[in-house]
Amino acid sequence: MFTKSLLALAGIFVLSTATYSQTKLLRFPDIRADRVVFTYAGDLWTAPSGGGSAVRLTSHPGVEVFGKFSPDGKWVAFTGQYDGDEQVYVVPTSGASRDN
Repeated sequence: MFTKSLLALAGIFVLSTATYSQTKLLRFPDIRADRVVFTYAGDLWTAPSGGGSAVRLTSHPGVEVFGKFSPDGKWVAFTGQYDGDEQVYVVPTSGASRDN
C-alpha cells in the first residue's frame, strides 16, 4: 500500500516538474485599470488583470521589454532591442504597430 502511494506521488512530482520546466518567465508587468502588460519570451503581451487569455502585442525578432501603459490606456510604450540598439517605441493596446 505504501509503495503504491509513493509511486503515485513520484509520478505526480515528475509530471509537475516537466510542466514547470517548460514555463518561461513572465517579466516587467505594468497594470492599468483592468489590464496588465508584460514581457514573455521577448515579446509584449496584454491580459485582463483578473485572469484570462493573453494577447500578443509584438512579434518582432528582437526583444521588447519594460512595457508601460499611457495615462489614457490606449498605448503601450516599451524598449525595443533591435540590431544591438535600444529605442523607445509605442504600440496601441490593440496590437497594431507604430514606431516612436
